[in-house]
Amino acid sequence: MLQTAEAPWSQAETQSAHALFRKAYERELDGLLATVQAQASQITKIDDLWKLHDFLSAKRHEIDGKYDDRQSVIVFVFAQLLKEGLVEAEELAFLAPDKQSKIKALARL
Repeated sequence: MLQTAEAPWSQAETQSAHALFRKAYERELDGLLATVQAQASQITKIDDLWKLHDFLSAKRHEIDGKYDDRQSVIVFVFAQLLKEGLVEAEELAFLAPDKQSKIKALARL
């Protein structure tokens, strides 16, 4: 079960959290795909191609590190996703109010 320092996560919260993680991941990849398509259509020289490659390498590293659902960091990950607009506050309704409050507070930092 997923846990914060304060309270364990129920099985329903855990399942819903994983579903929301997947949804946020798909949203981020959809946005990345649109960005890459726009940038690729503007490539006119080899330097543009290498810049796109560098951008993609950095994004891959960022995304691979962001979607960490370990129990010890899940609240922080949701706060980051909320801050970035990849998750909406309303989508956290499956969580207990204290967990929602903590995530929202962290997202404001």
